[in-house]
Amino acid sequence: MTYEHINPEELGAPRGWTNGMLGPKNGRILFIAGQDAAEPGGEVTTEDFVEQFDKAIEKMVTVVREAGGGPEDIGRMTLFVTDLDAYRDARRDIGETYRAHMGKHYPAMALMEVKRLVDPRAKIEIEGTAVIQDFSA
Repeated sequence: MTYEHINPEELGAPRGWTNGMLGPKNGRILFIAGQDAAEPGGEVTTEDFVEQFDKAIEKMVTVVREAGGGPEDIGRMTLFVTDLDAYRDARRDIGETYRAHMGKHYPAMALMEVKRLVDPRAKIEIEGTAVIQDFSA
């Protein structure tokens, strides 16, 4: 699926995100709930920030695939982190992990530091929106 990237020149060139993503006609919107690093049993089992990021983004892409799409169909992501310094310190490894799941597709993104998440061991949660092309329309 192809989004139209909306990056007004007056905002400067984005790096690692896109300012706006316009989905195609005949697309179905998928709202992806916040995904953390919890295993199927419901518990976060690692304290490592990058491992938690890897698990959370993997789970988000799994939801998109179940709906019939792929990582390139994700138009918006919001990352919630409990420690902005830990995120900054791990940016290089996070970037490698991100590209392993998303390739060079950079949707509109926001990052927020929050006091805590539902699971007390969770350090990151990722939620997003995808548009899945509906070829039957």
